[in-house]
Amino acid sequence: MGRLDGKVAIVTGAARGSGALIAERLVGEGARVVVADILDDRGKPVAEKLGRAARYQHLDITDEQHWQAVVDFTLAEFGALTTLVNNAAVLHVGPIEHTSAEEFARVLRVNDVGTFLGVRTVIEPMRAAGGGSIINVSSISGHHPAAGTAAYATSKFGVRGLTKVAALELGRYGIRVNSVNPAMGNPEMVLESLGLMGSDVEDLRKGGVSGLTPGKPILRRGEMADVANAVAFLTSDESSFFNGADFDLDGGISAGSHLPGGIPGAPQTDSDR
Repeated sequence: MGRLDGKVAIVTGAARGSGALIAERLVGEGARVVVADILDDRGKPVAEKLGRAARYQHLDITDEQHWQAVVDFTLAEFGALTTLVNNAAVLHVGPIEHTSAEEFARVLRVNDVGTFLGVRTVIEPMRAAGGGSIINVSSISGHHPAAGTAAYATSKFGVRGLTKVAALELGRYGIRVNSVNPAMGNPEMVLESLGLMGSDVEDLRKGGVSGLTPGKPILRRGEMADVANAVAFLTSDESSFFNGADFDLDGGISAGSHLPGGIPGAPQTDSDR
């Protein structure tokens, strides 16, 4: 018996990065998964690799008709829908003064409207299944933004707000809605926004994107696998009383700050040196 036997999930943005790892983890734990993405040439091989428990379906998350088609496809293939992982997102990096209204609106259209459409479209099939779990992948930027991420941070604050409201409204149907807020992200998304090259690319691909370095509360970088672990927990019945919760995957960097030399015997941080 697998931990997620009987679970049927749609995972968006699952053609690469953390989305692909999430799909792999859910299938490995016994779930059946629809790998959904706009990158057909990459999404189809992900589903094929996962075998009979996975299917691929094209999805533009900003399109209502696409969402309905994916839900209908999931029900036809697997007979139910119990889990939605709203993972797909886009990133824009640049100072406010150099960010156009169109660039700002595009990020909100994908990250917020796309997530909203997903939540709204799965309500009825999840009610029919007797409940379910919606997992919205936000970001630590939805708590603690960085300069140059006005559009992205705004969108991720919005994802967390939508999560709270949906949790309040849908709990009565047995539908739980929670957010996962990683400090690490899909390296390729960052590469596309920053145009990084050479050693920078390799550094990102090794461990994901993270502010976590030696000297922080946990002495390792965050990894995309950490996101998959959190999603698997929230998909499982072990998380049945979690609703409207924020799961910050940042190794503790948002918990507070160390004073230089403040913990005797602790490893030195960069600020201590």
